[in-house]
Amino acid sequence: MKIAIVGAGVAGSYLLNRLDGHEVECFEMRPQDKWYTVCAWGTSEPYISEMVKRAGFNFQDYVLHKGSKMTVDTGHGTFDIKLSGLVSYDKHRLCEDMLKGKKMHWGTQVKQLDARFADFDLVVDATGMQRALLPKIKNDIIVPCVEYQVKSNKFPWDDFYIKPYHGLTGYLWFFPLGEGMAHIGAGELHGGYKGELEAMLKKYDCEVIRKIGRPVRIVPPAYCQPFSEGKVVGVGESIGTVFPMLGEGIIPSMQCAELFIENIDDMEAYAEEVLKRTDIYAKVFRFVKSKMDGDFSIMRNFPDLLSVYLYMHRNERRFGLQTKLSDLMKLANA
Repeated sequence: MKIAIVGAGVAGSYLLNRLDGHEVECFEMRPQDKWYTVCAWGTSEPYISEMVKRAGFNFQDYVLHKGSKMTVDTGHGTFDIKLSGLVSYDKHRLCEDMLKGKKMHWGTQVKQLDARFADFDLVVDATGMQRALLPKIKNDIIVPCVEYQVKSNKFPWDDFYIKPYHGLTGYLWFFPLGEGMAHIGAGELHGGYKGELEAMLKKYDCEVIRKIGRPVRIVPPAYCQPFSEGKVVGVGESIGTVFPMLGEGIIPSMQCAELFIENIDDMEAYAEEVLKRTDIYAKVFRFVKSKMDGDFSIMRNFPDLLSVYLYMHRNERRFGLQTKLSDLMKLANA
């Protein structure tokens, strides 16, 4: 097949290295010298290592910091979550390496199928939050985010730190990158973080390396249909592969890419597999949405909360952290 990939983020760059036997080209809207992969660069080392190996790379070459605990600040106190594989890694360098030697069209804005795609059998919409080539999502929820890559020797934390906002409308994060470097950022549904990050930059005497960040879609795949239209098919965040509670889309988007590869000749089967594999995302979303709307009730929402706990507990290797129901209850009451 001749396949076009629109978007050179984690899903697009990973697919470029996994579609062996196909003729593949990638269209990226940013010029190469302005292209940069956003997010806090946190992921589960044991899980992602296997996937990165399939693409021909050694994940260990990109690890920056191996976490032992994550401090959660609820505003009423803190508690620690023991980590079992959560790391920060150089996501930009890995994606950059995955694009090397590939047929790239840099600085190419794609808003619709046009004559450029006439000879392609499939066009993959890997444009993330933009979802440029698929129908817009009804009742979409986009969380504004800002992040800084900084350097300082005055941080009070030497490991992962997050502070959820009231109602789980977002959270502030500190992800260490080693040698005094870190990502500090925040995302909040109503933009309530504004000013807080700037105060942190001043308080900890930070040298700002770059200001990055972009909005994140938190509605799950069940709310992001259709996944395909004509010869266009969505992969990654364009069809909602962000775990709503954590705002993490690296591994989910790579998992989605694998499902696409497995079902490349059958888009209906692809859609069924995506919905099946992300069924828990809908339950997580219902829990998060009830908190955001101020409509959370332990009695009414406990079944979804229990499902989230059981899923994360069974998949600790996937998330890189040890899950306790008591910790989720603390978050539920934040």
